[in-house]
Amino acid sequence: MDAEVFPNSHRRLCSDSTHQITMLKAVILIGGPQKGTRFRPLSFEVPKPLFPVAGVPMLQHHIEACAKVPNMKEILLIGFYQPNEELSRFLLNAQQEFKISIRYLQEYAALGTGGGIYHFRDQIVSGSPEAFFVLNADVCSAFPLAEMLSFQKEHGEPNSFVILGTTSNRKQSMNYGCIVENEETNEVLHYVEKPSTFVSDIINCGIYLFNPDIFQHIGTVFQKNQQDMLLEEPTNGWHRAEAIRLEQDIFTALAGQGKLYVYKTLSFWSQIKSAGSAIYASRLYLNQYHTTHPERLASNKEGGPRISGNVYIHPTANIDPTAMLGPNVSIGTGVTIGAGVRVRESIILHGATLQDHCCVLNSIVGWDSTIGKWARVEGTPSDPNPNDPYAKIDSETLFRDGKLTPSITILGCNVTIPSEVIILNSIVLPHKDLNRGFKNQIIL
Repeated sequence: MDAEVFPNSHRRLCSDSTHQITMLKAVILIGGPQKGTRFRPLSFEVPKPLFPVAGVPMLQHHIEACAKVPNMKEILLIGFYQPNEELSRFLLNAQQEFKISIRYLQEYAALGTGGGIYHFRDQIVSGSPEAFFVLNADVCSAFPLAEMLSFQKEHGEPNSFVILGTTSNRKQSMNYGCIVENEETNEVLHYVEKPSTFVSDIINCGIYLFNPDIFQHIGTVFQKNQQDMLLEEPTNGWHRAEAIRLEQDIFTALAGQGKLYVYKTLSFWSQIKSAGSAIYASRLYLNQYHTTHPERLASNKEGGPRISGNVYIHPTANIDPTAMLGPNVSIGTGVTIGAGVRVRESIILHGATLQDHCCVLNSIVGWDSTIGKWARVEGTPSDPNPNDPYAKIDSETLFRDGKLTPSITILGCNVTIPSEVIILNSIVLPHKDLNRGFKNQIIL
């Protein structure tokens, strides 16, 4: 209530005297179970935002970045997953580790990127934060949040909003939200989500800096939606007015009004839509660990396995010293790796067993799966073109021309691969005991 009655008075006192932001919050949009379909079969076992990338749950990278920002008081997760044990345990651990309040707010339906924050606007503005970040959970980034804050102070009015942008190549830009900016002021003049022709090579990274004024703009769309619905024939879509998309409904309208600015980052960024992009994101984060978490990177030690490039190994893993791992490998809890095993560009999940002399390349090996001796599990990387500095990962479709697109191999949980077989570019659903090799198939 106080925040309503005195929206700016005490805030102005603080900001005039110190020019410091007094309080910040962050909102992470985690989606829900019917999202993440491109992430199957891995999302069957664990909500996609908790899937481990570079050894820690995807969301932990976001939370850690938010917790580092000075004056960050609270992190809110918004989504429509049923609260489950895994999510609760993760939040509890993260609160203890980062010493910050973290809460999960569950939507009653999928409300879209704008509808979710509008629905919980009272929770977001309680305590009168001066500004708040909104981050999509399915991006991998260096999260330049402090830079966005200082950019916001230097650009536009105190009430302007900031989108994090990055440069893409022309062809791929059309798969993203495209931003046309005023090159002198960085104001967003025009915003188009996934245009059908080339608009701009500056794309939306799904990370925003807002202040409570954004809710007026979302509210306008909400009211318009409600009026439109009254004029239409009644259907069973009673909650459609609340489903609001920040990108199409809000940014498109705000562009060109002096309210929206783009901060362009040169540091790494990628979407994590498919399982293949998780391996690429893992590579980006492992590379960042050199500066942020050198303790998470394995090194060559007497009596340990041979390490090449960036490798994360959980302390509980049991690895034969003749195994060779890397580059870009992440080994989860309780994994067993036998003699002469070769692993490259792969994620090996909790409890998996890789028997002697097997070879795993460009693959994700599911929880508690077993790969037999001398077997070979291999996929095709879906990495961006290394010769193009602006290339992004293609959001690949599973099928092209009726055939399975060659991509990384994924073994669901508890899959058994027999000795001496080859599994190539295939997706194996959970709890399968294979008796032979497969190539370019989905094994149901």
